[in-house]
Amino acid sequence: MESAAQKKGRLREELRRDRELRFTPESWLHLLQSSELREAKVIASYHSYGFEPETKDFNEEIIRRGKILLLPRTLPDNDIEWVIWDGSASNLKRRGKVQEPIGPKYINEHLIDVVIVPALAIDPFGNRMGQGGGSYDRALSRTQAWKVGIVGAAELIHQNLPSEPHDQPLNAAATPTLLVRFNQDDLNRL
Repeated sequence: MESAAQKKGRLREELRRDRELRFTPESWLHLLQSSELREAKVIASYHSYGFEPETKDFNEEIIRRGKILLLPRTLPDNDIEWVIWDGSASNLKRRGKVQEPIGPKYINEHLIDVVIVPALAIDPFGNRMGQGGGSYDRALSRTQAWKVGIVGAAELIHQNLPSEPHDQPLNAAATPTLLVRFNQDDLNRL
């Protein structure tokens, strides 16, 4: 019988292939209309690359609105630390395929209001399929922030994704045209 980790690995490859075939750069600026983001002072996002949902205009708008924007920096143990980013390309450093911020670690994780989370797919229970390193699950487990994953329209799926005990559910999922909130109270009773 296939373990959850094996199912996730197989599904992750399928989702990556599907994303590459139908990828269209789109904007997630509509997220800034949500009450959670309007009221947020500190927002953790990410610097997209390749076929990930594009965050450039979203991140620029967060900075333009005077909010603190954090980007992740991956540590040797695959955990994430957050760094304030001012939008300047000179404050990014390439690490493999990813551009990571340069600067001191943001030590006030408890002040993060919203985390924008990359995902390959999100199911009806707020479970996400990430890239497989567990980095975001570690970081998400340490914050009470509102967690929203961004995916293409076809990546908000109806089937349940395989999950493991360390996986952190999201509060919401966003496509280029929708924002779907998950009722965490109901999910915690399941």
